[in-house]
Amino acid sequence: MRLSKSIIKPIITEKSYDHSSFGRYVFEVSVKATKGAIRSEIKDLYGVDVTEVKTAILPGKSSRIGRTRLFTTPAKWKKAVVKLKEGQSIDLFPKDK
Repeated sequence: MRLSKSIIKPIITEKSYDHSSFGRYVFEVSVKATKGAIRSEIKDLYGVDVTEVKTAILPGKSSRIGRTRLFTTPAKWKKAVVKLKEGQSIDLFPKDK
């Protein structure tokens, strides 16, 4: 599920759910994406104003292959924490009943 050229998918975890109460949303983005490209694509996709973009490149977590001595390491990936203008929100999380 790739949303656009730079934005791959939203990251939905407990921590990102807590960030949403402060107007921050977390996305997995392309490693080559710039902060300006992320800002413009969030505006195009969701129609909100972005005030701040923080990015981090994270290494792939290595894991053992079966019971052998071999390990595999996935590729590195990039996440972006996007802060929206006061009073705006993106509907990524289900509503409580």
